[in-house]
Amino acid sequence: MKSLRIINKIKAEISWTNMKKAFKKSSKQPDSPQVIALPPLVYISGLIIGLLLHFITPISIIPKIIEMPLGIILMIIAICLMVFSMKSFGAAKTEVDPRKPTTAIVDFGPYRFSRNPIYLAMTLFYLGITIWVNSLTMLIMLLPVLIMIRFGVIEREEKYLERKFGKRYLKYKSKVRRWV
Repeated sequence: MKSLRIINKIKAEISWTNMKKAFKKSSKQPDSPQVIALPPLVYISGLIIGLLLHFITPISIIPKIIEMPLGIILMIIAICLMVFSMKSFGAAKTEVDPRKPTTAIVDFGPYRFSRNPIYLAMTLFYLGITIWVNSLTMLIMLLPVLIMIRFGVIEREEKYLERKFGKRYLKYKSKVRRWV
């Protein structure tokens, strides 16, 4: 009987402790920027919608002779920039995934020239595919993609970094442009 009371007391303490911890976690701001969607999904969605619209209304934007070479060049540049940017994150030992906490401000490598070289790389890759397919509708769909990236991702990330790193991030932000 005594052991049953002890067990019940421990259960009550554990559940009270868990409730307090859960309340503390929910009352704090999350340690991530809370972006509206993962950036690659935003770009892929725009590409898919643009491609579907292209099949309905195919309108070319450049001469056929340069569509493939120009598209490939842009995609290669994008891949190189993406790899270089991700390696910089790895060297800083911080997360690339915007759903996870950032532990450092990456201000070297391509981040010396752009605060968002990964999004720049995704945009260049998108443009490379758009030019290779030679599609006006895919190009038009880039506009809503960039608006969503700007307001639903980048601005949230910037506010998060300002909260987390304060003056250090503001100093970096004042020296380096958002895109290029």
